[in-house]
Amino acid sequence: MNIHEYQAKELLAKYGVPVPAGYAAMTVEEAVEVSKKLPGPLYVVKSQIHAGGRGKGKFKELPPEAKGGVRLAWSEEEVRAAATDMLGNTLVTIQTGEHGKQVNRLYVTDGADIEKEFYLALLVNRATGRVSMVVSTEGGMDIETVAHDTPEKIHAIDIDAATGFMPHHGRSVAAALGLTGDLAKQAASTASKLYDAFLGTDAEQIEINPLAVTKQGQLLVLDAKVAFDGNAMFRHKDLMELRDESEEDPAELEASKYDLAYIKLDGDIGCMVNGAGLAMATMDIIKLNGMFPANFLDVGGGANKAKVTAAFKIILADPNVKGILVNIFGGIMKCDIIAEGIVAAAKEVNLSVPLVVRLEGTNVQQGKDILANSGLAIVPANDLGDAAKKIVAEVQKAA
Repeated sequence: MNIHEYQAKELLAKYGVPVPAGYAAMTVEEAVEVSKKLPGPLYVVKSQIHAGGRGKGKFKELPPEAKGGVRLAWSEEEVRAAATDMLGNTLVTIQTGEHGKQVNRLYVTDGADIEKEFYLALLVNRATGRVSMVVSTEGGMDIETVAHDTPEKIHAIDIDAATGFMPHHGRSVAAALGLTGDLAKQAASTASKLYDAFLGTDAEQIEINPLAVTKQGQLLVLDAKVAFDGNAMFRHKDLMELRDESEEDPAELEASKYDLAYIKLDGDIGCMVNGAGLAMATMDIIKLNGMFPANFLDVGGGANKAKVTAAFKIILADPNVKGILVNIFGGIMKCDIIAEGIVAAAKEVNLSVPLVVRLEGTNVQQGKDILANSGLAIVPANDLGDAAKKIVAEVQKAA
């Protein structure tokens, strides 16, 4: 689960992380009013969407030469002008795709006199099973570009959960950033507090870019991106209240209501599978046969008829879907239950695209019988390879 920058900073501030003063605003007038609470004379007006690259982004409704989604303002009038440009308009960045995202919220913060910018992030190192603190002197830039062009400028410091954040970790962060004296102490303290926030919120990622040193010798978090482990949110009811559903894909939002793992993709073959590994293999074999998956959809091991019906409807709601491949291995889940859900959904939505189904496992013959006697044009498959070839052939024949 992702949250907005202003929410991330408010959350990190509770852990003692140094952030500039700032306020969220939902209207132009509110943006102007909250700017009056800041010392000034420099303000920063930031579009709040779940995507990076906002400063370099462009608004669809504004001329090409217009400034991006992060702007400096030196007066209340400039705050008003920036807010007017941003609110309600569509910001396109390198991470949103060509469709962009509508800006419905702003974050007005106090400006900072920046001396130097750094990068700092926390995430889980899957290779070691530890929290990894990634730091670089190249703050304010796309970390992917730094990793590609100058990988030697990125340092990873792994932290063992058994010991937690230790003084030597803080010293390593400061050394990697080239900081000494009081700034080294600030860097160690900030890194420690960010680690506490990472563990305390069950975060998947905390990214600070930039972590800035001001000309007054203060270390500040100027931008923050925080994402949480969705599987841990039952422990954090307060964090769930920060969820902005308007930032989520409607189909993915609908899928979450039925506890379905769904991610929309750009292909044309809809997939419904049980098990993440099997879903990935299904997507791969579709590509191997010359077409592309339209989604990742894992119905899980304990799906019932209603859940399968909902999954089917979500797939068919995508206008790009030209065919559907259902690949089920029935262990905990029974093939006849899957078959009943497929038939019910296909009849309810008036199925008009080719459908290939491969079933294997518990009650497989009962499931195949249900499909065969459904009166629907369902193409059975013997195995995954056969299923992929058949769905590609059916889609090409229907084209």
